[in-house]
Amino acid sequence: MIRTTQLTRRYGDLVAVDRLDLAVPQGAIFGFIGPNGAGKTTTINILATLLRPSSGRAWIDGIDIQADPREVRRRVGYMPESFGLYEDMLVWEYLDFFAAAYEVPARRRPGIVDDVLALTDLAPLRDRPLDSLSRGMRQRLCLAKTLVHDPKVLLLDEPASGLDPRGRIELRELLRTLAGMGKTILVSSHILSDLSSYCSHIGILEGGRLLAAGPVEEVLASVRAHRRIVLRCLREAGRAETLLAAASGVRNVVRDGNTLHFEFIGTDEELALLPPRLVEAAIPFHGLTERDLDLEEIFLELTTV
Repeated sequence: MIRTTQLTRRYGDLVAVDRLDLAVPQGAIFGFIGPNGAGKTTTINILATLLRPSSGRAWIDGIDIQADPREVRRRVGYMPESFGLYEDMLVWEYLDFFAAAYEVPARRRPGIVDDVLALTDLAPLRDRPLDSLSRGMRQRLCLAKTLVHDPKVLLLDEPASGLDPRGRIELRELLRTLAGMGKTILVSSHILSDLSSYCSHIGILEGGRLLAAGPVEEVLASVRAHRRIVLRCLREAGRAETLLAAASGVRNVVRDGNTLHFEFIGTDEELALLPPRLVEAAIPFHGLTERDLDLEEIFLELTTV
């Protein structure tokens, strides 16, 4: 649904986006991860047809963003990190205004506004003036504005910025609902713990270059040089530490009370030999589990030199 090839954007000698090859499948929630200045906003602005690339190409739903930008805009809902509101409008008027801007026929606009208000849980605020809305309500209204023309693709630049924990949870649930409706969502954020709870795919950007991209599990497998195992002992953790340190494939054993953390570079068969050895040594334990990396750890694995 979103595709780029060798997409590049330069500002003089600064390369903000460097030969970006990206593919986002239909229905995905794609988390765009990177530090400030990585090129996330520049990429989103190019995809939204607000900025021309210096070179390379990009398509939204098969439509070239430079060849037919007007048609691309019909299919895209864009939510910038910073947005303005017309303070003298009411909530419904704001949505009606944008529906008109997207050439939604006047006879259809009232129903669409009501539907979008209901979807974003803003219906009780329908007649509220915009200057009375909280930060979280404004964020939700800006997202509602991106939906009035029923776009296939949502480009959301830091939509959780400034939201409290409750607001971030509500946003997460709304994005899941939208993905369930078949929309493709590209969302940038620096709150990696939030992205990990709802993204199906991720792309990690640094210095304008894409370091990794794909389904979360595939990216995890590609960056994980070793498996991380947790052993929970009832007692005898000291003897367990000695046993593990001598075992094949075990590296960097760290003891924390009766819990041991270690890295494992062997096969599944070799890992399966550890429990019998613990039992044979009369070391009581109640858990030997593999711990998955989270998005923050994946990010650090890829960006830490």
